[in-house]
Amino acid sequence: MPSPNGFSINAAPSDACEDGERLIESREVPPRCCSARLNLAVLMFLGFSVVYGLRVNLSVAMVAMVNATDPKADQNSSLVHACPLPSGTGNSSGTFQQPEGIPQFNWDSEIQGWLLGAFFFGYLCTQIPGGYLAGHYGGKNFLGLGGVTFPAMMAMWARWAPQMERSSLITLSGSGASFGAFLALPLTSFLCEWLGWPAVFYLCASLPAGGAGCLWAVFWFAFVSDDPRTHRRISNEERDYIINSIGAQGTGHGWSLPLLSMLFSVPLWAIIITQMCSNWAFYCLLTSLPTYMNDILHFDLQSNGFLSALPYLGSSLVSVLSGLFADFIIERKVFSITVVRKLFTFTGLLLPAVFLTAVGYAGCDHLLTVTFLTLSSTLGATSSPGVFINQMDIAPRYAGFLLGVTNTFATIPGVVAPIVTGYFTEDRTLSGWRKVFWVAAAINLGGAVFYTIFGSGEIQAWAVSEEDGAPPEKQGGGSRRSAEDATATDSLR
Repeated sequence: MPSPNGFSINAAPSDACEDGERLIESREVPPRCCSARLNLAVLMFLGFSVVYGLRVNLSVAMVAMVNATDPKADQNSSLVHACPLPSGTGNSSGTFQQPEGIPQFNWDSEIQGWLLGAFFFGYLCTQIPGGYLAGHYGGKNFLGLGGVTFPAMMAMWARWAPQMERSSLITLSGSGASFGAFLALPLTSFLCEWLGWPAVFYLCASLPAGGAGCLWAVFWFAFVSDDPRTHRRISNEERDYIINSIGAQGTGHGWSLPLLSMLFSVPLWAIIITQMCSNWAFYCLLTSLPTYMNDILHFDLQSNGFLSALPYLGSSLVSVLSGLFADFIIERKVFSITVVRKLFTFTGLLLPAVFLTAVGYAGCDHLLTVTFLTLSSTLGATSSPGVFINQMDIAPRYAGFLLGVTNTFATIPGVVAPIVTGYFTEDRTLSGWRKVFWVAAAINLGGAVFYTIFGSGEIQAWAVSEEDGAPPEKQGGGSRRSAEDATATDSLR
């Protein structure tokens, strides 16, 4: 199938599959309902829900773990600007009573920031190796390993997602992360209040591993294949549609990589910088929003968990809808892929910046604050069919490895943002949290501008091999290095 820019990555497709069966030439798109590619997306959605359900529980549990009666937090500042406590509440200190025998800790906001960011230290180490191995061997056996889920997902979609369905299939898969957070946050608050915070970690260690995770794994290994050519239940029509659409770009990248070309690729750096900017706000809210709900708005623990989860429900829904709309625009050739990626990315970073700034001025208005926070996360999901799947556009064969690279850089805000938040909010005042939202909004805006200038949706010359055909020509004002330059720099491969 020709791509929207007129270049077919399958310019000289093989007439037969690896097993010798002749491909069916058909212009009809097999229905997506009950298809193998939709089943793959749904199973990925469920897998990410389980994974992120485990990742976010500490942010709510931290509220119950900390004894906020420690006077150190307030010794340098008056709480005159903080919100008044709700009438009739017994939570005068921000400390939630735990069942008898459950310890609480006198951790200040800086220590809490380090603890909330600790997960990402390990996460940083898994992205690039995971993406490299998934791109070479296939992502099926790697996706369940936790730290390499996103690179494994992208490596699989490089072999499964037709060009006109990339946005919708990948965003449906990834939206499971937001949905998992939506389920886990209120459940965590319930467990903390009724059984104590240790129950969160005991149950999360047993139920997903022994229940939901194992059940998911059974379906995953029974119904999923690394490649449509080897899938046992896929129809011939769907198999041939996917293969003809993707062409040779759907094959693994082997052991060698065009690292030098990647290093000097401006579109790749546009993805890296923009994902770092976007993830600052995402991780800031993911790890610290329950603390804000407690320290400033004084919500009880169950309300805290539910309201902290609300933005992620909206994010999950908008992500899926945005993906469908992006594919619709691309298929109808309303805009080029480059314009579509830039449009959704700019919208998904600019609007959250506006509402994050507004949160800082909402003061103690509970309804307004929750509304702005929900809108910020919800509208941020419109960037899902933008920069977050752009690796597939510029280098389909290396998409898993590139996502490992970009996600490594994009994880740095997960380490730094909670620590910076802890520094700004040491005194637990509105002014401190206002700085947190200002910084997040400014970084988001910077990412939106940077990607609009330097982003691209065109396949890069260094990502095209001889069996793919010639690289596409200049499209829509965008440019790429010549194939000769790419060949010269890739002599190190």
